[in-house]
Amino acid sequence: MLLGFDTATRATAVALWAPDGLTREARDDPPSGTRPRHTSRLMPLIIELFEETQIGWRDIEAIAVGIGPGTFTGLRIGIATARALARARGLPLVGISTLESLALGGIDAAAGGSVDDLALPHIDAVTPVIDARRGEVFAAAFSPDLTRLFEPCAVAPQTLGERLSALGSNVLAVGDGAVEFRGVLEGSGALVAESLSEINRVTAINHCRLANGRPTSPPDEIQPEYLRLPDAEIARRAANSP
Repeated sequence: MLLGFDTATRATAVALWAPDGLTREARDDPPSGTRPRHTSRLMPLIIELFEETQIGWRDIEAIAVGIGPGTFTGLRIGIATARALARARGLPLVGISTLESLALGGIDAAAGGSVDDLALPHIDAVTPVIDARRGEVFAAAFSPDLTRLFEPCAVAPQTLGERLSALGSNVLAVGDGAVEFRGVLEGSGALVAESLSEINRVTAINHCRLANGRPTSPPDEIQPEYLRLPDAEIARRAANSP
């Protein structure tokens, strides 16, 4: 049994997953314009799942935690919580790229041929896109077998659009960044599902699926994938520049 969670985006997503088919997820998706609630919701969501399934810590073999990229504060909360739980319970950790997890959901949707209002032909690539604020996105690209086509990066949406144009005629973009910058990405030829589509949400279930069978790590070896400086540091440097 795996416990997975992610706090890289505004959402707090928690899941219990086992290879034999038991799958449960609990999540908190703050309304638009409100602040993330990782600190107040992460542990209660974990407890809620344990109570709902009657699963206990004795049943958990490892913890899969999202390592980003994402918000600086969100990643600190999620990874610090994972480390603390791992130490307290003697559990190993598996760090999961939030972008790779998003891509897995897109690949599953593409395999089904359609999602919501979007007909999906053969897909050359899936590009997970997370809104990084400050006019940038966190993004990567994966082939349908989850091979990375380009590494995670923090770029302007226009730059991402140029990269997507070179990937093929059928590129599926998923995530809140794909929704936010739909016009730019669709202008590059990418396909973007409707805003409320499930494939645009980070799910901890996919974290667990990816972690299954992967090497585990001691708590201190799990590090966040920030990709850029924290907003506070960017602002400080801008203020001190001539």
